[in-house]
Amino acid sequence: MAQVDWSDLRYALAIGTGGSLAAAARRLGVNHTTVLRRLDALEQQLGARLFERHRTGYQPTEAGQLVLEQARRMADQADEIERRVMGRDREPSGQLRVTTAFVVMEHLLPAPLASFARHYPGIEVEVTENAFLIDLARRSADSARSWSQREADVAVRISAQVADHLVGRPLGPARCRVYALRGAPDLPQTVTPLHVLLKEAPWVAFEHDAQSRVYDRWMRQHLAEASIRVRVDIFNAVAAMLHTGIGVGILPTFMEDRHPSLIPVSDPIPELEVPVWMLTHPDLRDTTRVRLFMRHVGDAISERLRRGESGEAETPPEGA
Repeated sequence: MAQVDWSDLRYALAIGTGGSLAAAARRLGVNHTTVLRRLDALEQQLGARLFERHRTGYQPTEAGQLVLEQARRMADQADEIERRVMGRDREPSGQLRVTTAFVVMEHLLPAPLASFARHYPGIEVEVTENAFLIDLARRSADSARSWSQREADVAVRISAQVADHLVGRPLGPARCRVYALRGAPDLPQTVTPLHVLLKEAPWVAFEHDAQSRVYDRWMRQHLAEASIRVRVDIFNAVAAMLHTGIGVGILPTFMEDRHPSLIPVSDPIPELEVPVWMLTHPDLRDTTRVRLFMRHVGDAISERLRRGESGEAETPPEGA
């Protein structure tokens, strides 16, 4: 009998762990027919049936239990060899791609990202705007898809809802207020009731047909009768127009530090309080560089949001 290949045992182990071909295929990132083909080949090579096929799933036979036990031991040994060869004291390394919105990159990420880069110089972080999280279930079993073809490992999003298949945590609320240029003669200079602003102030608003964000929908509902001077697409463009004194507009409160010439002229708007999320794919959350990034940068952003709401002065992050 030919020697059993460890790669074949991986397929049996994935079936035993997941209980079905579909679960094994997701775990390995291959088509379920590939899993079935490799299982059939392994059973033929061993001359024994490893699993009983039931409608509820695959149940290991006595021979299958023996193979799974040995396969688990081999997996543990392979992990131990990798740890010893790579060295337990090796610095975390590799490449990590992060996707976020432009406003988050400009106002929330720079200091935490710089601190992370100083703490973990072996991890190369690339930040892109509005990419999609990588779906590991669609990657090949041999990881043939290169890192450059992946779109994102971690996402930092301001969103009221997140996809069910992602995991992560809310870092804190992003609250919004109405702002105006300090000293502008035709604009309010103190906190004003919102209904007065909607009725009397000129506005910088978002695109007329936009409706994907909570801010878009709020504006469509509340600014229908307001005086709109200019429409733009993102918060940074709103801030740029507010600096001209053309009107008032909505901004997240975490933008205040970078725009001292803009003053809040409304209380925070409860309908526009949206959580900031840090998310990843379930298959990536235990990856060392992902775990380190989500803890280090996530904690820093959470603290930044907390300071902003409490009115505390910002202090440089550790190691900055």
